[in-house]
Amino acid sequence: MGVITLEQAAQWCGGQIDPKYKDVTFLGANMDTRKLEPGQLFLALQGARDGHDFIPAAMEKGAAAVLCSRSVGDYPAIIVEDVRVALGQLAQAERQRIGMKVLAVTGSVGKSTTKEMAVSILQTTYRTAKTPVNHNNDLGMPMAILAMPEDTEVAVLEMGMNHFREIAYLTNIAKPDLGIIVNAGTMHIENLGSAEGILQAKLELLEGMQPGSTIILNGDDSRMWDRQELAGMNPVYFGVKDGRCHLLGMDITYTETGMRFVIGNDREPIPVSLSLEGDHFVPDALAAVAAGIALGVEVGDIQKALAEFQNMEGRQEIYTVGEYTIIKDCYNAGPESMAAALEVLSKKKGRRVAVLGDMLELGISAQAEHYKVGRIAAEKADVVLAYGPNSARVLSGARTGGMSEACARAFTDRDRMIAVLKQMAQPGDVLLFKGSRGMRMELVLEGFLQKEEE
Repeated sequence: MGVITLEQAAQWCGGQIDPKYKDVTFLGANMDTRKLEPGQLFLALQGARDGHDFIPAAMEKGAAAVLCSRSVGDYPAIIVEDVRVALGQLAQAERQRIGMKVLAVTGSVGKSTTKEMAVSILQTTYRTAKTPVNHNNDLGMPMAILAMPEDTEVAVLEMGMNHFREIAYLTNIAKPDLGIIVNAGTMHIENLGSAEGILQAKLELLEGMQPGSTIILNGDDSRMWDRQELAGMNPVYFGVKDGRCHLLGMDITYTETGMRFVIGNDREPIPVSLSLEGDHFVPDALAAVAAGIALGVEVGDIQKALAEFQNMEGRQEIYTVGEYTIIKDCYNAGPESMAAALEVLSKKKGRRVAVLGDMLELGISAQAEHYKVGRIAAEKADVVLAYGPNSARVLSGARTGGMSEACARAFTDRDRMIAVLKQMAQPGDVLLFKGSRGMRMELVLEGFLQKEEE
């Protein structure tokens, strides 16, 4: 990360400083005093609590200076009108100062996995930095940029959103050289109104990109083709269905350790292996490969990176505990990812138990989508346990799909669900734990695995 003086930072964001502190320097930024590291810039943000109240504690922990909207003492500080906006301005200037290439990744489902795959590929050739887990919003992404080493050659930035103009804000900070829109599904439809609204929000990514930049798109979605927003850009399409795609995933087969497929179409076939299970990972890999090719990574390095790739914690971790096989996929959930996880479960040997939490932010579509998940679960699993306010709709779908009362249960109490799961689980079972982040399905898993007190 680059050393920045208060004088330089104030110029970047239009802030005011006391001249006696102009030569004070900081390395990175943080808004949480619990995680603050000595030498960082403390961000006095206004949230549920006023960040200005924590300035003394931040200075005691070794903060070099404060970015704030009012003075609360004689501390090295940059005083600005809006701390959030000023943070974005600092990140934008630092991105330009470092001069790195930027790959931006967004999508409804799979963007984090795609980001990690792209990092694995690009770091074979470039000094690569990335946004950490959960640093994909208007605060996390700018903080991630400020933490990047000065010698970064390529930065891979994940961009999340649940409202219009959020990606527009992020892309105008990051100024991507190339971008990936993994897909545009139904996540956050509550706030965006429709599937087309979700796609429009994803396409905001283009606003920060220069004409002629490469934008990597899911060609299996017919809405991605021939859009006026793509005028002047260089679209590269990936997919597994539409033969027009520049990178087409073909011949998908499963092995004892994962899966294999071939990337073909307008290039020499590229055989690829992944230590992951599920056809839904193929588009993620194709998008990451497209980014690697666009940035000149050798094919052999791409193949090696994907063969060695390990997904992040909480995203389809498959492992054995005692006599049970566990599929831990608790990071988040939407209709598309829920269906994909159930498909993975369906391919397992043993009694298949789907332990499902609610999918959030679906608005008026929530009841219908949870019912659909129940119908899918009835086909893919032997037992369905649903948890949350919409669990009754999952149960209804499962019963309509032919599941008996004994095999399909709904719960609004987490502890009760855990107790029933412990009672009904049998040796040899395969258990999928899946739900939106807010449902904390990892707590259900932990409760299930916790031994009864003697």
